[in-house]
Amino acid sequence: MLVFVIPLKSPQASKSWELVTKLFERCIKSVCHQTSSNYRVIVVCHQKPKIEFDHPHLTYIEVDFPPAINEPDTFSRGHTDKGRKILKGLIHAQEFSPSYTMTVDADDCVSKYLAEFVNQNHQNNGWFINKGYKYQNESDVIYVKRRNFYKMCGSCNILRYDLNNLPENPEYNRGYGYYKFYIDHEKVRETLAKDGNHLQPLPFPGAVYIIATGENLYYGTSQLTFSIFNRKTLNPSIREEFNLYPLNL
Repeated sequence: MLVFVIPLKSPQASKSWELVTKLFERCIKSVCHQTSSNYRVIVVCHQKPKIEFDHPHLTYIEVDFPPAINEPDTFSRGHTDKGRKILKGLIHAQEFSPSYTMTVDADDCVSKYLAEFVNQNHQNNGWFINKGYKYQNESDVIYVKRRNFYKMCGSCNILRYDLNNLPENPEYNRGYGYYKFYIDHEKVRETLAKDGNHLQPLPFPGAVYIIATGENLYYGTSQLTFSIFNRKTLNPSIREEFNLYPLNL
């Protein structure tokens, strides 16, 4: 079974809780759009968002973690909070006896074929998404990221559950460094390879990185390149696979 873990920022840490909620609702609809029913979704949040969508495979965990006030800047505080929530979700995933887990950022969309693929390929340590898409809301085009998608987007690693480096006694009041493995998604592949646990590239585009929302922790449009050679029309097939619908902001 594949278990998706989604950390959701708090209303207090959001510039627009309304926007965060709309992005999250599209994300969760995308994740629950799987062609296989052998998956579960865990959302870890300070406050459960008010959305109409619900699903029997969806679990919310509400936490009361204190703000990461000892971190030097807003960037570090946001990532520390995210790391705590990811760890909490991965620990809770034990209840479902997962074979694999995948952390998904709460504004991204994922392929509907992920659970099916994972359930048919249990012999691997896991996969990293080397090829994916990047998309700016309300656009009628989408950009193909042909390699190194995992270095750009946090929704990128599918790991065999025992490779998540989970502490025996998890703590949720520590600083950034304690959660680095869960936060630094671009380093997971290299970290695991050092111990002989090599990840394979997912053989199809696995996720859509939603950019320039104003709520991203990592990148704005100024840090992303847009080549016309990688641009393609956002056709109905891509929209359906990733459940990528307009938000009408």
